[in-house]
Amino acid sequence: MSEPVVIAICFFLIALLYSAVGHGGASAYLATMALLEFSPDEMKPAALALNVLVATITSIRFYRAGYFSWRLFWPFAAASIPLAYIGGGLTVSDDWYRLLVGAALIFAAIHLLARYRASREDIPGVRTPGLPASMTAGGIIGLTSGLTGVGGGIFLSPVLLMRRWAGLRQTSAAAAVFILVNSMAGLAGHLQNGGSFPSDMPVWALAVIAGGLLGSWLGATRFNNQALRLLLGIVLVLAGLRMVA
Repeated sequence: MSEPVVIAICFFLIALLYSAVGHGGASAYLATMALLEFSPDEMKPAALALNVLVATITSIRFYRAGYFSWRLFWPFAAASIPLAYIGGGLTVSDDWYRLLVGAALIFAAIHLLARYRASREDIPGVRTPGLPASMTAGGIIGLTSGLTGVGGGIFLSPVLLMRRWAGLRQTSAAAAVFILVNSMAGLAGHLQNGGSFPSDMPVWALAVIAGGLLGSWLGATRFNNQALRLLLGIVLVLAGLRMVA
């Protein structure tokens, strides 16, 4: 098979698996492109655009299932969106970019592996975060996500779970919408500064739309497959280590 077809198949599987847990898959798109030695100029806009497509589907699915909380979501988003836009317009050297993305991938892997044993739907002792804490966290995540091309869900989800600010499904719903708005802001900032998309974007877009539709349906109605989370975590660790090596 040709490289574009192989990439499209990989992106379909990524979108399927990530959308099941409320994520857009940017960290894994970046890992795939890094392994194939794409340039950062191609990686960043492609990951953000694919994130927008998958996160839109996932957001709608989890919202309709009744898991989205506006009260939980808005303070994070209010601080994150402008800083994601700023981060999307910033440029860094290839070495620094790869270091940042590698760190993001390893963080995502740790998050996935930490959730490997989390099979219960509800987290005991859930409490709503205060406004200063949620806005501070949202701002930091937004700047980082815009700069790296990662939608921010890989950072928001572990924060919500570790701080017990939301249950598993509520976290997935908040992460999906958070990824959507941050990816749109980061992409706008990147395009405003003259960025463009790889030539194979239409094929990749169709692949992730199909994967997102199937994965979000599974994630909103059934338990997530823990073995797949473990496999994804291992793959992200390997990709992240390659990026920072």
